[in-house]
Amino acid sequence: MAAVPDSDDEGERMSMKDKAKLRLKKFDVGDRFSHLPLAKASVLIPLMVKDGKLCVLFTVRSMKLRRSPGEVCFPGGRSDPTDRDEIATALREAKEEVGLHPEQTEVICRLVPGIDKTFSLVTPVVAFIEDTFQAHPNPEEVSDVFSVPLEYFISPLKYRVIPLVKMGEVSYLMHSFEYDDPERKTSFTIWGLTANFVVFLALAIFGKKPTFKVQFDLDNLNSSAENNFMKLYNGGRSKL
Repeated sequence: MAAVPDSDDEGERMSMKDKAKLRLKKFDVGDRFSHLPLAKASVLIPLMVKDGKLCVLFTVRSMKLRRSPGEVCFPGGRSDPTDRDEIATALREAKEEVGLHPEQTEVICRLVPGIDKTFSLVTPVVAFIEDTFQAHPNPEEVSDVFSVPLEYFISPLKYRVIPLVKMGEVSYLMHSFEYDDPERKTSFTIWGLTANFVVFLALAIFGKKPTFKVQFDLDNLNSSAENNFMKLYNGGRSKL
């Protein structure tokens, strides 16, 4: 006979989820950056409550892909002309890549975007999914799917920083996390723009100082993230 979930445990999971949703809605930027004249892309950051912890779902890019094969990322990709907005792009890509249907998601917010190596605007869309979700990866695009407790991106066991130097000064800190997955008995490296998005997400939800240096004002998280973004955007435009 299957065990009946403890009502107190269920209540704790709900309060954890509800608290996270309330926090995240304060960081929603909506379509504030949608007007920028850049190629558009979106990623979906799927959150779930698993084993009493907030966890985030990642994918591993197929080795068949020409760009960044084998790297850890979120489901996502380029905007399609039929997409209504960044949210529609993220949901469409998640369905195509891992079989996550829009009705299986509860979209919470859009966070401050990033700029990738092709100088495209990448918008992170945060959504809650059920921990019972069974991914069906499209082998042409995704080789694996795994989850990590979100708090790992506040207090990691294996972490290094890659400082990007411009004109003799550090202009950007690129985070790199190594996560040992106890289920798969393998390690995953989460770095670059994906790491930056998940660090911001963890800071937004938990509201506490991480064990490593970040380029955010923790008392003014959203405004400092927007300032960082605009510096990258204006710096990139000056090269065009």
